[in-house]
Amino acid sequence: MAKAIEQPVPGITIGHALLARSKNGRAQPVEKIVHDGDTINIAADGNFGVRMLGVDAPEVSFTLPRSPAFPDHPKGFVKIEHPAWTDFLTDPFAAGYPPLTLRTALHTHLLTKVGASAAANHARHAAPSTRALKDMISADLAEQGLTEETFKLRLAFAHEILDRYGRLLCYVNRDQRDPPRPAPYNERLLAAGHVAPYFIWPNVDPFARQKGSVAEAVPEPGSARAVAEAGALGRARAAVRQAREAGLGIWEHQDPLALLPFELRFLAGRRAPDRYVLDLSDDARELLHPQSYFRVPAPEDRLFVNAEHAPLFGARGWSVPPL
Repeated sequence: MAKAIEQPVPGITIGHALLARSKNGRAQPVEKIVHDGDTINIAADGNFGVRMLGVDAPEVSFTLPRSPAFPDHPKGFVKIEHPAWTDFLTDPFAAGYPPLTLRTALHTHLLTKVGASAAANHARHAAPSTRALKDMISADLAEQGLTEETFKLRLAFAHEILDRYGRLLCYVNRDQRDPPRPAPYNERLLAAGHVAPYFIWPNVDPFARQKGSVAEAVPEPGSARAVAEAGALGRARAAVRQAREAGLGIWEHQDPLALLPFELRFLAGRRAPDRYVLDLSDDARELLHPQSYFRVPAPEDRLFVNAEHAPLFGARGWSVPPL
């Protein structure tokens, strides 16, 4: 399916558009779509990819790194249940793979999570996560008495609108005029234990509600614990904690998800973690190094900060270790 926004090569994002449409779907004349000399109205030519904020689902498929030890491994996106993933996750640090430089502590931590069963474990948890989102959307469609042609979604954006792949970053819900509106799919999936939390500053409430520049959304040093108890972030953290304690979904007590989705991605992508971490359960005044994220035991207590935003925290008085 054609994409309205895509990244044909790394670092280059482009969009495809049509002249704006009227209510009946017909193209409007040029005289109507041009507002002034630097503003026009358009319609998307293609579909949008959406990456839901605050959540990280087990991967259904991903790209495998190449290794001379496994010349027959398939290229491109490969389903996680493929035997090639078992080969890779049995020992992702084996000789022959492209280099991946990790600190000793993180390397040791990951060794406790990989192994011969890691791929099967990930695939087993990915299927219910995918099915859950499909079922939630289908249930909303049925509850509203709509068809797939008439059902509409509501997208709530934060500070960042697009990710590096040209996907929209937002909180997704069914479109509904009259209250009460249900929780966004992002929060519903967290509460059911189908996804892991992946809170990235400043795209979560209350930081996303700050007006003005992104710099104004930086919390005061030592205030993380108090700030994190409020608003949508506080509700989401509580929901994750309850799901984890109850053993729901990926947190099931007998065989929980071993590798978090972002861990699988950076192992396969041969790219060390590059987001700093703020511990939401602590009154500390420092950002943790990206490779120290595991020092915050509960996933819902990790607030990730992109490297390009770290200087804003330093300017506010936070201690920021060098990369």
